Parts: sequence; C-alpha cells; structure tokens
Amino acid sequence: MTDHALLSALERIAASLERMSPPPPSADILHKHDAFLWQAALGVLTPVEKVSGVPLSLLQGVKRQMDQVMANTRHFAEGFSANNVMLWGARGMGKSSLVKASVAAVNEEQRAKSGGTLALIEIQRDELSSLPKLLAVLRTTRRRCILFCDDLSFESQDADYKSLKSVLDGGIGGRPENVLIYATSNRRHLMPRDMIENETGSAINPSEAIEEKVSLSDRFGLWIGLYGATQDDYLTIVEAYAAYYKLPVPRDELRRKALQWAMARGSRSGRVASQFISDLAAELGIPQQ
Repeated sequence: MTDHALLSALERIAASLERMSPPPPSADILHKHDAFLWQAALGVLTPVEKVSGVPLSLLQGVKRQMDQVMANTRHFAEGFSANNVMLWGARGMGKSSLVKASVAAVNEEQRAKSGGTLALIEIQRDELSSLPKLLAVLRTTRRRCILFCDDLSFESQDADYKSLKSVLDGGIGGRPENVLIYATSNRRHLMPRDMIENETGSAINPSEAIEEKVSLSDRFGLWIGLYGATQDDYLTIVEAYAAYYKLPVPRDELRRKALQWAMARGSRSGRVASQFISDLAAELGIPQQ
C-alpha cells in the first residue's frame, strides 16, 4: 500500500470514528427553547416543543403550595437566591403539574417585562448518576435552569441518592449558581419504610445509617406537602376544568357525575378530576385543546 493510499485509509477510519462518536454536549441549545429532556446515554439535551401540563388556574385546592413554588421560582428567574424544592404527598394532586405550570407562568411574566427566562430540564430518576455530566454542561451557560426529577424515590441497594446528595450539598463539584433542583415524590423521606428499618438492623451505627439516607430530603430548602383532596376540593377542581373546556353541563349534574366517577375509582384527586372531564368531554363530543 502506498503512503497516499495508507493516508487515505486512515482519514476514512478517523471520519468513521468521528461519526460514531457523538459530539461533546453543548449548552448553546439552551437559549433556543424553554424545556428539555436530558438523555444521559447520548449526553444531549433534547428540546420539548410543547410541555404536557395544565395552566395554574386549573390547580385548585393547593393555593398555599402554589404561592410558595411561584415565589421561589420567580426569585430565581429574577436573579435572586432561591431554594431547591421537594414536593411530596398524595398521588394525583398535581405535584409535577405545579412545577411545570409555575415555570411556564414565571417565564410568561419575565417575557412581559423583557427579563431572563428559565429552562426546565427533566432528568429521569435512574439517570441521576449522570448529574455531574449534565452540570458540567450547564456551567458553561448563564441561563438559569431548573432540573426536574419526577417521582423521585430510592430502593434498597440504590446508590443513586449519593449523586443527588453530593449536588444538593453544594461542594466544590456540586450545584452551580444557575441551577436549582425541583423534585416530586410520593414518599416523604424518598424511600420506603422497610428500607429505613433495614438500615437499623444492618448498620454498625443504626442512627447514623438512617440519618445518612433520610437527611437527603432535608437538603431541599423548600419541602412542600400536597395532601389528598377533600370532597369540596375535588368538586372545585372538576368545576374549574368544566369551565375551562366550556362543557355545557348543569352544575348539579356535573357534581353528581363527578362524585359517581370518584366513588367508582375509590379516590378523589386532581388526576381523577382530569380523567372524569376527559371522559365527559368525549361523551359530549367536545375536543380538549
């Protein structure tokens, strides 16, 4: 093989390897969109053109919690100090919806006054070990970002909580100033009770072992509980949805059907109310936009 042929072959091999290897992650895309999914395996941020969720006006029965999340998010967008947020509590009460709706509402406020907007970046619970890689990308941008982890919890032998803990602790390689973490969980202490109890039986110092795991939730500056809906709360949510989608149903009939729907499911929550409205809208032939 001549030197020219050898050089040509090496160039082709190099080009092939370059195509196979993804480019290093870049934060440039953060300035083009408001919401992203972090794909740890590829090391890229994938834009989300339309975030699934509901407007703040449809989140009824959680005004105190909404005010807290909105104030914290607003402070962060305006360049002030703010806290990491943990929303925990009953299923279907709008924890993740509150996060997404608050960021969207604050961005709308910021745009109205030509202020800086936030980027919402969702990271999956089983990809928390990639947090250092994601944070390395976010350190290269000045845009303020909220990392969102939905349905956060940990099981036995799960060490991913250490990755999150190191970021929340704010060490040398921890969370940069332009990043906050918002998370939701159905568990108050992010792990099942039997896991906490197992620590007591297997650790040399049980109290220290429990503290190591349970204290993770304490590292969120705002720790906000959302509880199950009362019947009045549930009906208020249903009526708000019905008004939003302009469903022509008399109030008494709407409430009666909504209670029947909840009774059949053995639950009252914002999610149950949304499911009822979806079924009712389809029955009436009214599309939900």
